[in-house]
Amino acid sequence: MTKKPRGTRREGRPEDSGGQWLTAMCELLKGGLAAALAALVALAACALLVSWGVIPERTMDRAALAAGVLGGLTGGLLAVRRIGRSTLLVGAGVGAILFLVLLSAGLLLFEDASVSNGGVPILLSCLCGGAMAGILGSRPKKKRKR
Repeated sequence: MTKKPRGTRREGRPEDSGGQWLTAMCELLKGGLAAALAALVALAACALLVSWGVIPERTMDRAALAAGVLGGLTGGLLAVRRIGRSTLLVGAGVGAILFLVLLSAGLLLFEDASVSNGGVPILLSCLCGGAMAGILGSRPKKKRKR
């Protein structure tokens, strides 16, 4: 039996030429778009409930925060399941993408939308929803058999 040379140990792995990074970024963007869609559906449902008189109008601030958490959680779970590693960073990244999408929509629709205009709580809610997805979506490590 011949010994393999020392440098051939990693031959079975595909080269990391950036293709995995690009795939991960695409999945992160898909998760961000799914998060934005979930947040918009939640906000539309809250707007309907307010217009029907089921909930008072003064609770829409809290509903927007809850929609950010729900959107970050939904999109984050999607991205975390597809990427599979660095789950907390992936979830927080989806939350950041959701916040940027909501901020961009606010800037397009309203001229005075900014982070200083109440954007910090929405940023925190989006990041917390994504981070929760990162924690909930992580798979426990397998125990080694002895």
